[in-house]
Amino acid sequence: MPQESSQPGAGRPPHRVVVVVDEGTNPFEVGVATEVFGLPRPELGLEGALYELVLCTPRPDVRMNHGFFTLSGVPGLDAAETADTLIMPGRPDTTVPRAPDVLAAIRRAHARGARIVSFCTGAFALAESGVLDGRRASTHWQWAGSFRERFPAVQLEPDVLFVDDGDILTAAGSAAAVDLALHLVRKDFGAEVANSVSRRLVFAAHRDGGQRQFVERPVPEVPDESLAPVLAWAQERLGEPLTVAGLAARAGVSTATLHRRFRAQLGTTPLAWLTGERVALACRLIERGEERLDVVAHRSGLGTLANLRARMRRETGLGPSDYRRRFGPGTPAAAGRIPAAATARTP
Repeated sequence: MPQESSQPGAGRPPHRVVVVVDEGTNPFEVGVATEVFGLPRPELGLEGALYELVLCTPRPDVRMNHGFFTLSGVPGLDAAETADTLIMPGRPDTTVPRAPDVLAAIRRAHARGARIVSFCTGAFALAESGVLDGRRASTHWQWAGSFRERFPAVQLEPDVLFVDDGDILTAAGSAAAVDLALHLVRKDFGAEVANSVSRRLVFAAHRDGGQRQFVERPVPEVPDESLAPVLAWAQERLGEPLTVAGLAARAGVSTATLHRRFRAQLGTTPLAWLTGERVALACRLIERGEERLDVVAHRSGLGTLANLRARMRRETGLGPSDYRRRFGPGTPAAAGRIPAAATARTP
């Protein structure tokens, strides 16, 4: 399937994202898709959106979750036949089977090479359609047990934010839909554009899909335990030899306390966060035209070419050279990149 989206004005139609809104769908996840894939991006210097977004329904009127409102006046399921990416949002009632025409639309989209995405319990719809058999997937931890019982052929990974299994991607909870949506933007247009969209959303620019769905202490006990100061300090020094002990010293806490705060506030470890930030910086350097990969490795703090290649491939699925060919200056995906001078520090 084509993973590289076209920019508006690049000579080809934009990547078409179709969201199937079924009976009982969670409005939040539809809103995530609308916000990330449907809105104009003037901050990128574009008049239009990065994608072409279409909502579609299996019936003329569809009641949303708990009957909060009814969605009408949108295209029918025929719109799914031309989707480059098909998104299935979740719904709380996972015991009610999806309509046969919805499942058939998923199977047809997958068969012709469209990218298939689910948010939260939307993974149940993908599993019901059969496209997840033998594949890796994630869903909300609360429904992991029932998912395994009903779909033993699926390799469920219940304790992650999202799973990227190539042409099928599944997000865990509703908020993880934002993480997966930004991951898709990063794959399609590069880190620079994804960071700009995340800033517009006032959302963390990069949370790796392997991070945990939930944390032991979701809210810091006191405001001064926020990690924001030490994160901002580290982001300004990614090219320096930072260590977890150094971060702890900067925060004025022990390394054990720092680990607890990272787990509680970010759902990851200090080292994993630091590595993710360095990879994101390496991607930005390549997108902005840095030709020497040894310079990219040094300035991003990844050190060696071997480490740069390994970390970038793990985080982005592409080695540095492949990433440059896809997102470097002069490529179609570069058309929507904001100028380096207009780029703010990653939140």
